[in-house]
Amino acid sequence: MRTVIAGGHGQIALRLERLLAARGDEVAGIIRKAEQADDLREAGAEPVVLDLESASVDEVAERLRGADAAVFAAGAGPGSGAARKDTVDKAAAVLFADAAVQAGVRRFVIVSSMGADPQHQGDEIFDVYLRAKGEADAYVRGLDALDWTILRPGQLTDDAGTGLVRLEAHTGRGPIPRDDVAAVLAELVDTPATAGLTLELISGPAPVSVAVKSVAGN
Repeated sequence: MRTVIAGGHGQIALRLERLLAARGDEVAGIIRKAEQADDLREAGAEPVVLDLESASVDEVAERLRGADAAVFAAGAGPGSGAARKDTVDKAAAVLFADAAVQAGVRRFVIVSSMGADPQHQGDEIFDVYLRAKGEADAYVRGLDALDWTILRPGQLTDDAGTGLVRLEAHTGRGPIPRDDVAAVLAELVDTPATAGLTLELISGPAPVSVAVKSVAGN
């Protein structure tokens, strides 16, 4: 299986790349800076240098062609201003989704955020972020050519993963280690029966594979 990840140098993406490569999958990560390439190779991923803020749909589709799944894990990051929430968290997600459609890649997983809502009110940076993520999610939901799953993790931590999670349409707020987010993503990529679901994720009682099978109806 070949998976292409947008935001390939992100903290969750690097963990996901390691997991996918370790199970024998082919994985490529889209990165903005060539100097990040060695970190991806170390994780077992093929680096693809491409700036999603300036690339065309055709350029991104070319990198997606032949993939079995696409994962949008890019983000403007906590230090960025409101403008980049719009160009990365929203516009790059829309671009990546359109490119997946053009390339014929049906399986599409997007890493969103708990509380993401296109109608979210407020002018603080985090308000703009939640609105941008919500708008991206709404756009992806409207694409019939994608078998999409939207994952909305709770408060991200760098604690060691436990492999135990709560994955439901509504979990309530709570923390979740990035290790466990990556583990859930690895399962979701491989579970197309979760298509059409928007899922919240926090730490909980269920092993990752059991939690994913449960929401998939298996």
